[in-house]
Amino acid sequence: MTTDNLTGILGKELIRQEVARKEPVPGVVTGLAWTPVGGDILFIEGTFMPGTGKLTLTGQLGDVMKESAKISLSLIRSRLAHTANSFDFIASDVHIHVPSGATPKDGPSAGVTLFTALASLITGKTVDPKTAMTGEITLSGAVLPVGGIKEKILAAHRAGIKKVILPKENERDLEEVPEDVRNDLTFVLAGTIEDVLKTALDIDLPGPVMLSAGNRCAPVHNL
Repeated sequence: MTTDNLTGILGKELIRQEVARKEPVPGVVTGLAWTPVGGDILFIEGTFMPGTGKLTLTGQLGDVMKESAKISLSLIRSRLAHTANSFDFIASDVHIHVPSGATPKDGPSAGVTLFTALASLITGKTVDPKTAMTGEITLSGAVLPVGGIKEKILAAHRAGIKKVILPKENERDLEEVPEDVRNDLTFVLAGTIEDVLKTALDIDLPGPVMLSAGNRCAPVHNL
């Protein structure tokens, strides 16, 4: 038996495995997911259109992912709004979609990817398709550890990914990944969203801006 006659013996492949995209597109970022049968990569896509500042989420996302998307947009508006001069948050609707809409998706590990997709969208900068990421974020911009690291990294390697952005606190989980896989990938450990955007988009993110009644020079758009 060889790989050439596997289909004839076992039948058609039941599960389609995602592979890294070839061309970078603004607003499209590769994330990593855990499933009951192992890890997988997934694509988060963002677009915008004239509107009234509404956020639309599609792809059968659960409540946790919806909250991550809202936190991501709040962070973008508070930290990047005054540097993304060509993007009008008030007059634009943002749409985030995660393909394979027939498959439910949820869990606390997509925040980093959602945030990066939005940053890519509004700046027009692209993320290398060979870069994937996982991790949750907080409203203050911290990157939190997540589970399923071994499975996610194996999926990234299988899909042709070359660089993986992980939460800094997940560094110890790399010990569970086979050495040959670790040696074939570049890992970036992120503690904050500043670390993520510097690696993914080469953006130096401005620090948080605290507004007072007398400070009118640096507006922050609130949801």
